[in-house]
Amino acid sequence: MADAAAIPDAGRGARMKPGQPFADLPALAAHLRDELENKKTTLLYAYNGTGKTRLSMAFKDIDKQGDIRDTLYFNAFTEDLFNWDNDLDGNSHRRLTLNANSRFFAGLAEMEMDNRIRPLLQRYADFDFRIDYEKWDVVFSRRVKNENYVPGSKKLMQMFEFEEKTHIKVSRGEENIFVWCFFLAIVQLALDGAEAYQWVKYVYIDDPISSLDEHNAIAVANHLAQLIKRPDSRLKTVISTHHTLFFNVLCNEFKGKAFRYFLRNAPTGSYSLVDTSATPFLHHLASIVELDEAQKSGALYTHHFNMMRRVMEQTSIFLGLEDWAECIRVAGDLDEALSKRMIDLMSHGDYSLYEPREMMEENKAHFRRIFRAFLNCYPFNPKLFPVAPEDDNVGEEPTLLQWGENR
Repeated sequence: MADAAAIPDAGRGARMKPGQPFADLPALAAHLRDELENKKTTLLYAYNGTGKTRLSMAFKDIDKQGDIRDTLYFNAFTEDLFNWDNDLDGNSHRRLTLNANSRFFAGLAEMEMDNRIRPLLQRYADFDFRIDYEKWDVVFSRRVKNENYVPGSKKLMQMFEFEEKTHIKVSRGEENIFVWCFFLAIVQLALDGAEAYQWVKYVYIDDPISSLDEHNAIAVANHLAQLIKRPDSRLKTVISTHHTLFFNVLCNEFKGKAFRYFLRNAPTGSYSLVDTSATPFLHHLASIVELDEAQKSGALYTHHFNMMRRVMEQTSIFLGLEDWAECIRVAGDLDEALSKRMIDLMSHGDYSLYEPREMMEENKAHFRRIFRAFLNCYPFNPKLFPVAPEDDNVGEEPTLLQWGENR
């Protein structure tokens, strides 16, 4: 149920290293720059809302002095350099306009960007485009089936099976992949030493695949890694994402040649980096390791029931079971109904991850019983769960029947 990036090497511990704290994003950004002196790539995983985009801006602002800068970045602000003119009056000449004042588009016409972008775009999309370097806009087109086609007809409108539709409005996902390919073409120019991009020392990429399906997520991650790993590359790169599959593909591609971190924030405004180099990181595996450590230490909080429910949901989907509760049934829990009832009640309560409440001892015992039965049933890599000495303070586990009667 895991790939090579998800399982620690033999002899390596499965526990996450303690998170290194940083008071604010500028301090964290400065640390990332310092670390890039040792390895040329850093991979960051973080949940949405953690501050990934703001971190990318803090990173690029560190050495910015007036018009002098050193970071080429891709984030939500990059996408804002492209805006639609939907021709609301005529509803026929739709075009994507470019911000001519941005340094992002330096040397656009001289570099023949059409020919640089098109081979990249053809990896992911079936539409074409044309850049007008005087009007600073992009017009999209697509080859479609001719609805008027009549085999053997001599009429112009009926002669050809396919026709070119121009000035089309592409979907949001297609627009995103076009902008991404535009960015990749510029990265290639920077790698090639193009004069217009000699200023680029760092590349910072934040969530490039927010609108892509899993197939394209894998393709984008693989292609990006191959580009960045070019032997002649002088660029130093940070990639941040909330997409677990994208992150894991990148981890597999770079292996030990990149720093790998889980970025966390706290209500106090501070941040921490958790080293995931020796840690499983497919999200469900990371959750299982965290749950195992919590149940062994006794530091169990109400939101851990929600985490366990989510892991069972993912497991049931992977195995093709009809319902997550079947994970309890397969685990041989004779009190299946009560187990399901307890998980339902505890995972749907008003339990916030940011204001954690410790479980009552009775509920801790029930959690351990359900969780251990789940682990015993499914062949997760045992290296993820090092055997801990018996905890004399755990006490006897009450039966779920007793819990049901107490409700």
